[in-house]
Order: sequence, then structure tokens, then C-alpha cells
Amino acid sequence: MLQFIVRRVLLMIPTLFVISALVYFIIDLPPGDCVTSQIEELLARGDPDAHARAEELRELYGLNLPLWHRYLDWVAGIFRWDFGLSCQDTVPVADLISERMMLTIIMETCTIAFIWIVSFVIGVYAATHQYKWGDYVASFIGFIGLSIPNFLLALVLLYVGKVYFGLSIGGLMDPEFIEKPMSWAKFVSIAQHLVIPVIVIGTSGTAGMIRRLRANLLDELQKQYVTTGRAKGLPPLKLLIKYPLRHAINPFVADIGHLLPEVISGSVIVSVVLSLPTTGPMLLGALKTQDVNLAATFLLFVAVLTVIGMLISDLLLAALDPRIRFGATSEK
Repeated sequence: MLQFIVRRVLLMIPTLFVISALVYFIIDLPPGDCVTSQIEELLARGDPDAHARAEELRELYGLNLPLWHRYLDWVAGIFRWDFGLSCQDTVPVADLISERMMLTIIMETCTIAFIWIVSFVIGVYAATHQYKWGDYVASFIGFIGLSIPNFLLALVLLYVGKVYFGLSIGGLMDPEFIEKPMSWAKFVSIAQHLVIPVIVIGTSGTAGMIRRLRANLLDELQKQYVTTGRAKGLPPLKLLIKYPLRHAINPFVADIGHLLPEVISGSVIVSVVLSLPTTGPMLLGALKTQDVNLAATFLLFVAVLTVIGMLISDLLLAALDPRIRFGATSEK
């Protein structure tokens, strides 16, 4: 097991290097750069020094250097927690994303916990009560969650909360706590505002995992070893937990690596709709303005979460299923 972990960690380094290179070069592919839009605004106002200002900005951001040179400078700065300057506010990327990154991590962690808990409980109940009203309700929830886009559900909840309850559910905290240090009152405000975003973002992921867990568990419950266990008089709950559930949960655990980037990417539009001060709107703006340093930093963060999630899912699979052994060879 230790050798497997070491190999995977060592493999993460070239994987993240390749991903960072692809991300950095692809963001820079469209014509123009992050200074182009700023210069167009100056020219529209009739500024005679627009072109001189453009050269100053390109030198400030390093855009006058070759792309490979800028990429190597960006990679070297990562080890010093220096991701370069952002074109949006001419401030270091690390300073710009620090608070938003923390709020994003909090929201995504709560969303993933919501998805796991709700889908596990409903999926197991639906499989053990097949063709009963609870199974039909779970299937209905699953179909609704898969068919309704997250941003549309966010708009509906915004309307319902404002018109029928007089609530403003936008943002992640009350306005008086913005740009203030963390306190108990600010924490409570964040917790209250997290409820709607977590439900909206987690709905589609929950629906999909409910369907997968239900199908896998139903398949296991129909196998011969379950019938034998019932014939030997094993209690239903013990039989369910000890054998079929451990086998059916494998795909559920394997989805951890895919769930992390899906949750983050799915929260971008929702964050814009709900006016959430997370990395989603900032990432969208960075991609639109070709702010390479800012956008590449966000996407590298998603890649790191993905490879870490895949490692966690593999380790949990080995712990849950004794049939999985890393580095084992078949013997005849």
C-alpha cells in the first residue's frame, strides 16, 4: 500500500505539469491578450496615449515575453506561492483569490457532504424498498435533479424566496460582514447563506449518485450469496451492511475523483446567478478577458483536487473491498 501511495504521488507531479502547460497555452490561444480590452476602452474615449499605455501594461504583465518564458516564470512562482499579477486589478493573484478560495473550499466541501449523505440514504432506502412509494419518490427526485439545470433551479429559488418569503438568498454572507475578519456572527451568517447554494449545486450530483447506488445495490441483493445469507438466518440489517452494501458502494466511492471537479465547474454559473463571492465568477471573468495567470491558477487548483480525489477514492476502495489489492499479482 505504501509503495502504491508513493508511486501515485510521484505520478501526480508530471501529470499536473502537463495539465498546467495545456491550460496555460490554451487560454492564450485566442487572438489578443488581457490588455486588448483595456486599450479598446481608452481608444473609445479618445485617449491619445492609449498605445503607449498598452506597451507599459504589456511590459508590466510580462506579455512582451514569449509564451513559454511566461509559463516557466508562472510555474517557478507556484513554489513560492506567487502566481503572477492579475490583469483585472493589477494585484498579485495570490492576494486576489485568497478569501474567495477559502469560501469556495467551504462551499464545495459542504456540497460534497450533502451529496454523499443524501444520495447514500435515499439510494439505500430505494433499493431495499423496491417498487414501494419511497422508491418511486426517490426515482422522481432523481429524474427532476437530472433534468433541471442548476442555474434554473437557482433562479426559481431566488424568485420564491423574494416574492413569497421576503428573503434575499444571494451572496454567502450578510452585507455588514463583507471584508471583515472571521467572527462567530460572520460564521453563522455564512452557514445560513450556504443552505441554498449547497442544495442547488448538489441536486444534480445527488440525483445521479442515487440512481447509480440504487442500481448497484439492487444487482447485489439479487445474487445467490444474499439468498444463502437469508436462509442461514442472518439479520436483514447485518446482511445488508456486511455483504451487498460493501460491494455496491464501490462505484459510489470511485466517483469521488470525478465529483470534485464536477462540483466546482457546476458552481460557476450558479455563483454568478446567486452573486456568490467564490472563485466561479472570477474564473469566468478571467477566461473572458484572457487573464492567463488568474484563470490558469484556478484551473490548476481544480486539477490538484482531481488527482487528490482519485487517490482518495482508490485508497477507500482498497479499504472497503478486500478483493482489491494494489501491487498484487495473480497466482495460478
